[in-house]
Parts: sequence; C-alpha cells; structure tokens
Amino acid sequence: MLSRLFAPKVKVSAHCDLPCGVYDPAQARIEAESVKAIQEKMAANQDPHFQARATDIKEQRAELAKHHVSVLWSDYFKPPHFEKYPELHQLVNDALKSLSAAKASTDPATGQKALDYIAQIDKIFWETKKA
Repeated sequence: MLSRLFAPKVKVSAHCDLPCGVYDPAQARIEAESVKAIQEKMAANQDPHFQARATDIKEQRAELAKHHVSVLWSDYFKPPHFEKYPELHQLVNDALKSLSAAKASTDPATGQKALDYIAQIDKIFWETKKA
C-alpha cells in the first residue's frame, strides 16, 4: 500500500536535461576570446600587480571555457552525433587541452589555438541543429 502511495503518477522522458536551445558554443568562445585578449594585454603591460590580476582572471575564464565545452560534450552531443562526426571526441579533447595550455600561458597563440578548436566544435554543433 505504501509503495502505491509513493509511486510516480506520471512518467516523463526527455532527450536532454533541459529543452533544446539552451546549449551554445558561443559561451565557450566568449570566454576563450577573453583569455586571448587578456594574454595580449599582459604582453603590453609589465606591471606586477596588473600581471597578477590578469593571470587570475585569465585562469578563471579558461576554466569557464573548459566548463562550457565539457557541458556540450556531456549534455548536448549524443551517440548519433558522435557516429556522424567521429572526430568529435578528439576535437573536444583537443579543445580542453588547448584551454588548459592557454590557462597556463601568456602567449596569445595558445588562446588562438583554443579558439580554433572551439570554432570547429561550433561548426559541428550548428550542423547538428539543422538535422
């Protein structure tokens, strides 16, 4: 009797955590653009206080970009996407590794490399939205 009382009345299912439309690689791109811009500003300003603040912000932004890429990989992309785009797993891994490198570097080339990987993920993402 108790089990019937607490049994679910309605069963629901969804193919993603939230209604589609909440995911967008633009979030990762914006954070990665911030990383690169900070790296460029760091090259132009040798003040140690500025460098310390910029490093902290750059590292935060790189972590946010990594978070957004990871969310796309774990929550948005599904097996049919990985079947159609077999390079997607490696591409996401490369993007995350490049963001880690940018987090640890003041060289804007590392920020640009991360942006390049995110652009490739973005292209695949929007192709999946057309289907």
